[in-house]
Amino acid sequence: MLFDLRGRGRRRTIKVIYVGLALLLGGGLVLFGIGSNTSGGGLVEGILGNDSGGESPDKALDEQIENAAKVTKQRPRDPAAWAKLSRLRFQRAGVGGGFKSEGGREKLVLATQAWERYVELKPKDLDEDLALLMTRAYGADGLNQPVKAVRAMAIVTDETKPPNTNLYQQLAILAYRAKQTSTGDLAADRAVELAPAQERKQLRAALEQLKTDAASGSQGQTQVPPSG
Repeated sequence: MLFDLRGRGRRRTIKVIYVGLALLLGGGLVLFGIGSNTSGGGLVEGILGNDSGGESPDKALDEQIENAAKVTKQRPRDPAAWAKLSRLRFQRAGVGGGFKSEGGREKLVLATQAWERYVELKPKDLDEDLALLMTRAYGADGLNQPVKAVRAMAIVTDETKPPNTNLYQQLAILAYRAKQTSTGDLAADRAVELAPAQERKQLRAALEQLKTDAASGSQGQTQVPPSG
């Protein structure tokens, strides 16, 4: 996974909640290079790889994107080709001005278009790592399409084995923000079920407060006592 989300209950509840909020609802300045003066794509670029060989990140990525786009034309029903193109376009959107710039937003739209084509082709095993990137792309600091962000995050929770409480917590948060209360409640229930017994009460209270905040349009920070 892009983030270390397979801790199986090792994290404290408060950390999980706010890491999820920071990553999915407005963070990412360092992770994605947004708002920085560097030409790189932040931590995500390091994770996705940068085979520039001395070229500028912009030029190297543009060449990779051009080649990947050619492959999708040659093999339009190949899910792997569309997944690669989506991942590269996402990385390119974070270079330079970042997601909020006009050029970054346009490239982010292209990344999500490639992702949606990939999903339409119904690959046997959906790429949960790419789905997590698309959760970011559709998120508040990206295209701000919360319903699509929920769909992408649902793929992450569905495809990650064994099921993970941290991921379901993030799905619940996104769903509440998207006003999808039923989905949020189901994800919250699953998150609590998967959490260590000693953390469940605190986690339930935190998620309920986040649900209330989302319903009222508040971005307030719920205070959750550390567990363990």
